[in-house]
Amino acid sequence: MGKYSFIPTLEIDKISLNFNSKIKSFHKFPCIKSAVSDQVDFLFEGFLEGLNMVFQGNPAVYNAAWITLRVSFGATLIASLIGLPLGYFLASTSFPGKGFCTIVLQTLLGFPTVVIGLLVYGFLSRRGPFGFADLLFTPSGIVIGLVVLAFPIVTMFTMTAVSGIDPRAREMALTLGASPRRAAWTLFLEVRFGLVSALLASFGRVASEVGIAIMLGGNIEGYTRTLTTAIALESMKGEFGFGIALGMGL
Repeated sequence: MGKYSFIPTLEIDKISLNFNSKIKSFHKFPCIKSAVSDQVDFLFEGFLEGLNMVFQGNPAVYNAAWITLRVSFGATLIASLIGLPLGYFLASTSFPGKGFCTIVLQTLLGFPTVVIGLLVYGFLSRRGPFGFADLLFTPSGIVIGLVVLAFPIVTMFTMTAVSGIDPRAREMALTLGASPRRAAWTLFLEVRFGLVSALLASFGRVASEVGIAIMLGGNIEGYTRTLTTAIALESMKGEFGFGIALGMGL
């Protein structure tokens, strides 16, 4: 045992010497140290600048935050009014074509958001079928695109939550004299946590969307510029601190 007792110690010493030699060789190159230091300072200064903008109440940051909240809440509300009943219907009813409808909704979940923005853009443009409404490059136009993005999320979450309930629960409620609307409300109460998850997931998805907001809103400052589109713009301009401040608002 005494013959091999020095091997671990020798190996540790070798590792320590190699590590120390690498550290010393790193210090031989001041340009590398300077580059690393500059990068750290850049991130730290940008973070401090962002904090300063937030606490000083920068109007551009809070205006973009307000627009983001307004269009996100509006889109989530409309998507829930569509998705909750549709998800309940798909979960509680059997009909020809139900599988096809489910496949379409699942496809929409993974649909590229830029394509959604492009399709809605075509409908809202002046040459499109709804061009007369002048909804392009307005907050309402953004809401329409975000509703198309969000309602499949709400629908599929609702369908999954309601499908987890025993089918006999609805039949029993109807047998006891409850109206179809009352039976649906009872089942919604049973799966309320799943429905809350659906609403939170859809809200988070629309609030963080960039492509649809840019294509349908035009990123107009003070009117359609959301937090995500402002972050993209300021980052391209090199305004890292401003981007950090906008990210804190998000």
